[in-house]
Amino acid sequence: MVSFLCALIALIVGYAIYGKIVDNIFKPTNKPTPALTKTDGVDYIPLPTWKVFMIQLLNIAGLGPIFGALGGALWGPSVYLWIVLGTIFAGGVHDYMSGMISLREDGKSISEVVGSCLGGKMLFIMRVVSIVLLVLVGTVFMTGPAMLLARMTSFPMLPWLIIIIVYYFLATLLPIDTIIARFYPAFGICLIIMALGLTYGMLAGVGGHVMPELSLTNWYPVEPKLPIWPLMFITVACGAISGFHATQSPIMARCLKKESLGRPVFYGAMVAEGIICLIWAAAGITFFDGTKGLHDIMTAGGPGAAVYDICTGFMGHGIGGVLAVLGVVACPITSGDTAFRSARLTLSDWLSLPQAATKNRLFLAIPLLGIGIILSQMNFAIIWRYFSWANQTLAMIVLWTAAVYLFRTNHDWSYWIAVIPAFFMSIVTMTYILQAKEGFGLSTTITYPGGFICAVIFLLLFLRETVWKKDTASLYNKEEA
Repeated sequence: MVSFLCALIALIVGYAIYGKIVDNIFKPTNKPTPALTKTDGVDYIPLPTWKVFMIQLLNIAGLGPIFGALGGALWGPSVYLWIVLGTIFAGGVHDYMSGMISLREDGKSISEVVGSCLGGKMLFIMRVVSIVLLVLVGTVFMTGPAMLLARMTSFPMLPWLIIIIVYYFLATLLPIDTIIARFYPAFGICLIIMALGLTYGMLAGVGGHVMPELSLTNWYPVEPKLPIWPLMFITVACGAISGFHATQSPIMARCLKKESLGRPVFYGAMVAEGIICLIWAAAGITFFDGTKGLHDIMTAGGPGAAVYDICTGFMGHGIGGVLAVLGVVACPITSGDTAFRSARLTLSDWLSLPQAATKNRLFLAIPLLGIGIILSQMNFAIIWRYFSWANQTLAMIVLWTAAVYLFRTNHDWSYWIAVIPAFFMSIVTMTYILQAKEGFGLSTTITYPGGFICAVIFLLLFLRETVWKKDTASLYNKEEA
């Protein structure tokens, strides 16, 4: 219990101290934001700050801080360290910088932001990768909830899938304040209540379960034990850092009234997700009295079954059951719809196609949803294995982008707040793809030094194009002028 409470306090203190440091480095101004200068009644709409925060939290959360936390908990309480350190020094910086740079660049999609910092070739790559990932996320978060609803009701999967597709189409097409801004705050409150209920259940010792203390040993319950490095750092994903967040932050960058609100919205939502992830990781280990029981139920019924048992066990079958359904159904839907919406915005930025006119939104939304419908009928087992890696790789690219941006705008040491997590995530992602079965399947004697060498190469490339390139900063300033 002590280590859990210390981790919880660390996240809160991290927001208050390091979040402020990051904000001071970025230097928010009093300039009018895109929500005020480019208001179009569809995507650029100034919204109350509390709504922007709730929408951002739901956009980035999905099932990440729940399913990812339970998956990471299989390695034991050591996952607490990654959630805390990853959230404060990597995820918070990533989300804040992706949102604030987008805000400074008129709410542009993350692909455009990366391209403006890393060049035309990376712009094209990011446009393609972003759209593919967003459609993939939207599709998986379309079929997953439909399957869960089919299991919990007497209706087959197809009717539920049709209902979700219709909702996605409306959420993708209609102004952001028509559906998303109306219902997301309620879902966000439910997500927070669920986390608070679990925390109370664990601290009160409901069911006689005892929270384990922090241990650096590998608790993975199956022999041979899967290594903590780098698998846990990929598995937890959204609860510590996630590239998917960078595709969502620009949506809210188009709704913020002031730059000074960036810290509570972008960095704050990431810390809130980190807290939720920490609670679920602790709940998974605590409720099943270790990692073996957690592994057994996740193997037999998937993480959804674990969520249901944990919620009903700690909060009863009434409120617990309702919140469990919201957790495994509403959360992915609220990320799936904004995934398609973000894909539409990314494509509109690519084609320079204004979205105020309904016909323009239909022109993009219909084919995107159509592709999602086709893909929903396919087997994602193989493709999805690459998503977690691609997700973290995108986060790594965005962090390098943030480092370039800070160097070009501040001309001081401040870029290191992005370089250090970018370097670390470079090691994680490259080590994983070299080692994983869906990657190159190499031994650790090769993958461990190989991942580090790749990260060093990325660092040298960054230094060559920034610190060692004397004219870069002046050139960037001329372009801004």
